Amino acid sequence: MPGSPSMPWHPPWRRLAYALVAILVGITGALGNGLVTANLQVLQGQLGLTPSEGAWISAAYVMVNVTANLLVFKCRQQFGMRWFAEIGLGVYAVLTVLHLFVGTFATTLIVRAASGLAGAACSTLCLLYMLQSMPRTHTGKMMVIGVGIGQLAAPLAWVVSPALLDQGGGSWHNLYLFEAGLALCSFAAVVVLKLPPGVQIKVFEPLDFLSFALIAPAVAMICAVLVQGYLHWWTDAPWLAWLLMAALLLIVAAVFIEHHRANPLIQTRWFFNGTTLRFVIGGMILRFLTAEQSVGAVSFLRAQGMGPDQLQPLFAIVLAGMVIGMVACSLSFTPRTMVPQILLSIVLFAIAGLLDHHRTSLDRPHDFFLSQFLLSIGAGMFMGPLMLIGIGQALKNGPAYMVTFSVMFSVTQTMGGLVGSAVLNTYQLYREHEYSASLVATMDRTDPQVATRVAQQAAALGGVIGDPVLRSAQGAAQLAQVARRESNVRAYNDVFMFSAMTAVAFLLWLLALLGRTALVKRLDRRRAATLVAASTRPAPTAAPLSIQPAQPPPARP
Repeated sequence: MPGSPSMPWHPPWRRLAYALVAILVGITGALGNGLVTANLQVLQGQLGLTPSEGAWISAAYVMVNVTANLLVFKCRQQFGMRWFAEIGLGVYAVLTVLHLFVGTFATTLIVRAASGLAGAACSTLCLLYMLQSMPRTHTGKMMVIGVGIGQLAAPLAWVVSPALLDQGGGSWHNLYLFEAGLALCSFAAVVVLKLPPGVQIKVFEPLDFLSFALIAPAVAMICAVLVQGYLHWWTDAPWLAWLLMAALLLIVAAVFIEHHRANPLIQTRWFFNGTTLRFVIGGMILRFLTAEQSVGAVSFLRAQGMGPDQLQPLFAIVLAGMVIGMVACSLSFTPRTMVPQILLSIVLFAIAGLLDHHRTSLDRPHDFFLSQFLLSIGAGMFMGPLMLIGIGQALKNGPAYMVTFSVMFSVTQTMGGLVGSAVLNTYQLYREHEYSASLVATMDRTDPQVATRVAQQAAALGGVIGDPVLRSAQGAAQLAQVARRESNVRAYNDVFMFSAMTAVAFLLWLLALLGRTALVKRLDRRRAATLVAASTRPAPTAAPLSIQPAQPPPARP
């Protein structure tokens, strides 16, 4: 297709070089955001940010990354992927280095936005470089690996963060210095080892930029609402509603323009048919289920006082699980195994949620090894087959539909993760308040058990607080903190169960769809066989007519 490099013969050493560059570029595109997410509390403390401002740092990456994919495909077709990648990586590296000398909240947002732009280019570059690393007969397997490499950045960030922060007194500069170094290395690798040339055509039209100017801020507003909603609480911040209304108006205007264009940027008629909508819903739910790891397991352990150092072994297990899932999916990949691989990943998501729904405040990272390992295998398996199923559906209608698919796939994966984080965090907060109110309501000071517990808490403070009244009050406050902690634990158990039940319901829905499709195909084959048999059956031949000679009338007496 125009915009894609050719696939000539390469010697083995060059194929290996293409594979290594693909891994470097794919990790670079997402590792910066992973480092920020893993060390967000450190950044907030050292830069003096509120939790809301810290959430804007993560949102800036997502808002730019998901909207940049609107133009990446057409930039490839008209200017070539290398041109777009070199600009994106170069700007990203320069801004990251400059941020080391400024270090304000505004420059942090700018760097994260540039990281989102570079990430959109790097994810595509990773896939294109990986396709060059093997002959054409292995294209499907290499696509599975190329799509999955970016997922390794999040657990890898948790693994390398403690070592980075241990240098130089734990300053955030180490994170950005490492990020800038990766960007410069990727920039050099892309310049030195170029992709083979491909066909370039002129595809941009003036209305493309108008549609982009409408869709990009609308998607950014929705991302902002999903990131900030549960922090400010959905019904307590009117500006969230204003953002949603503005986003809705912009999307309606963009859809109206695209629907009536001769060469639309977004194929609205294909996007809103039943098959495509089911693909969008399924892709979002799959990404939604992976949010159980960050919102459930990680937030649970952080609530128990675990930091990046304690979580490092857990994410080493997570990284190993993702690599195993990705490699297993690639080795067993065929057109017939794509759907079973997705179904197996959903089963693993459900098992992980069921294993985690009985946690207590005594659980530590090693208790999550098995469940998160299974969840990581599932996360490493579904991305490649899901993307290839979508590409197949898009190419049935022609190369022009690939722009719509590229945007649709990026939006479903990004929005699915944001919706999963927003819904699970909201559900956890709601259940925590319910359990906390229930526990506090049963804590009567006249109850002997409550009185004994308060006395024990107060006695532990005897060497610090001399006033018995203050000791008793502090003991009661500490008992309330214990109740709050146990309420959090019970709420997270509900989150794990909610995630598992969602996976089970989604699995049943998919099996019902597959069963209906198989039944329809079977009836169509039977009907076609009946028609073929009827058309090939010889027509019945009529018996030959015998003509009898006329008999003379009988003689009259």
